[in-house]
Amino acid sequence: MTDRAAAADPARLLREVFGFAAFRPGQEEIVRAVIAGRDTLAIMPTGGGKSLCFQLPALCRPGLTVVVSPLIALMRDQVRGLQAAGVAAAALTSANTEAETAQAMEALGSRRLRLLYVAPERLASGGTERLLRQAGTTLIAVDEAHCVSQWGHDFRPDYLRIGALRAALGVPLAAFTATADAETRAEIVARLFPDAPPETFLRGFDRPNIHLAFAAKDNPRRQILALADRRRGRSGIVYCATRAKTETLATALAAEGHAGVAYHAGMEPDERRRVETRFQAEDGIIVVATVAFGMGIDKPDVRWVAHADLPKSIEAYWQEVGRAGRDGAAAEAITLFGPDDIRLRRTQIDESPAPPERKAADHGRLNALLGLAEATGCRRQVLLGYFGEEAEPCGTCDICDRPAVVFDATEAVRKALSAVLRTGESFGVGHLIDILTGQATDKVRARGHDRLPTFAVGADLPKSVWAGVFRQMMGRDLIRPDPERQGGLRMTEAARPILRGEATITLRRDGLAAPARPEARALVAEDDAPLLAALKARRRAIADAQGVPAYIIFTDRTLIEMAERRPRTLDEMAQITGVGAKKLESFGAAFLQVVTGATAEPVHPVRMRLAGRGEGALYDRLAGIARDLARGDDGTGKPLDLGARVIARIIEARPATPEALGRIAGMDAARLERFGAEILRALAEDDA
Repeated sequence: MTDRAAAADPARLLREVFGFAAFRPGQEEIVRAVIAGRDTLAIMPTGGGKSLCFQLPALCRPGLTVVVSPLIALMRDQVRGLQAAGVAAAALTSANTEAETAQAMEALGSRRLRLLYVAPERLASGGTERLLRQAGTTLIAVDEAHCVSQWGHDFRPDYLRIGALRAALGVPLAAFTATADAETRAEIVARLFPDAPPETFLRGFDRPNIHLAFAAKDNPRRQILALADRRRGRSGIVYCATRAKTETLATALAAEGHAGVAYHAGMEPDERRRVETRFQAEDGIIVVATVAFGMGIDKPDVRWVAHADLPKSIEAYWQEVGRAGRDGAAAEAITLFGPDDIRLRRTQIDESPAPPERKAADHGRLNALLGLAEATGCRRQVLLGYFGEEAEPCGTCDICDRPAVVFDATEAVRKALSAVLRTGESFGVGHLIDILTGQATDKVRARGHDRLPTFAVGADLPKSVWAGVFRQMMGRDLIRPDPERQGGLRMTEAARPILRGEATITLRRDGLAAPARPEARALVAEDDAPLLAALKARRRAIADAQGVPAYIIFTDRTLIEMAERRPRTLDEMAQITGVGAKKLESFGAAFLQVVTGATAEPVHPVRMRLAGRGEGALYDRLAGIARDLARGDDGTGKPLDLGARVIARIIEARPATPEALGRIAGMDAARLERFGAEILRALAEDDA
């Protein structure tokens, strides 16, 4: 990518380099603000196209754009994708080979790079500022900007150096994050933009291609294995709360014939890198991970994400499920949860070293997630409502698929609260259910709880229903585990109006017992499935030959569109989303052969650059004129030709007179006499 391209229109570069016909909602405003050199903070959902909002401006601005990114895997992945699209990009990381570092430094020295990715730790090096100044840095982009938040679990101390680097270089700064809460946004502004607030964009948080579902835990290992079995051959991520669980579940998946691997922070760095490499390179692999596997993954064709345990907050949930379907094709998010998850998350908050106000805020975030988990209406409406957006019922969540059955649970909740209070707020769910259902266990009798007024008052409901009632009460924050009483449940202030008869409550009767959409959604119609499989096989072969992940060639979304639209020519292939000019030149003919079953005729590079554009048809017409008149009107004249580059100059300049045509195209009198009139007629008709 040359400096000449830096002056190009962003919409044209979007098409020619990245292969997208249009911006996603919200992208264009951000891109134009960054191109204009305004300090920018953009909050967008994971998978919502944040990277494009600094990659495209880097090609439209002069000089070098430096991207500060937190994880090596993410940087290497994005650099490979950019290079495959024909963009001069590099990364300076501790994982570089000597040759890679030497190439990056040479490109920096000659000012050929458009984007340079660096880890925040690199900013601690004394020579970094001088290096970036000499390389002609004109913009700093900060990916995952929430890493600057000292209370966030992704905090990176070296992110605090970014503000000083920006001030020293005197360049604009664009920060991007998927974390939406106001507290984190305020901290980002304070630390990265201390002098003046940036232009802030809070973009829509919907990811309509992701189907949302929750399910109560009922043998979670079996549930996860069933989910994976129905999605066999599709890449997925399973998040777990503990390191031990990732290893146990990965072993179980492998025993069932899946490509399942564990990933957590306790593994050796080399082992983690091997997992990252496998996940990026292989189709159908399932990584069972803690949140350590979060930010470093930019694999666009993850088709499903499952939580084997409840996430920490609604922001964490949305960021983690956002790893699915980043290519825009259909994906799924399934979350399993139960009372033990709620108890664990409450305890983690209460036992953290955070100040009381922070703990209260964290409980509020957890409450929001539990409200989503226990929703009785469209989940997407609940989720987007948390982010301040209104939405119609989505039709792509488990509740829209099958509406929840609800009942007036006021009396049942009052009975449960009475049992909690009469036992001194010192016991867990199992013991309380035994009391309510009249089970005179040894523990119940030993404490005299079989003589309480609440003993057996709930015998009309089975234990399974009471388990659902208690789980939903915990989800509504009516009761909480008390860490000072070994996790015994205590009543919160939110429950008092119900206990006093001042409020009613509705709960789900089904208790989320039904499986959460076990059947995987088809990526294409049945008639298109064989072609999609053939396109994937061709992609795999090319990727293996080049030693890159398959999605670097084309994403699932691109192959799905090929299978559905079935392009017959390179011009039609160029209209497929994700097929930019460089990829069309490199791979277009190979994939067109799969679609048509025939080997494509060789195309001149000049014509290839016009593929998919209106000028392509004009080129073909002018080339036809040159061919038809090569020997004159009667076919007996001296052979004359124009040449591909001459035709390209004519198309670009659009001359209107014979004199202008001769001057622009460098045509001598003989060629002008033979071809001029027909060429000018074709140009006039094309402009009409």
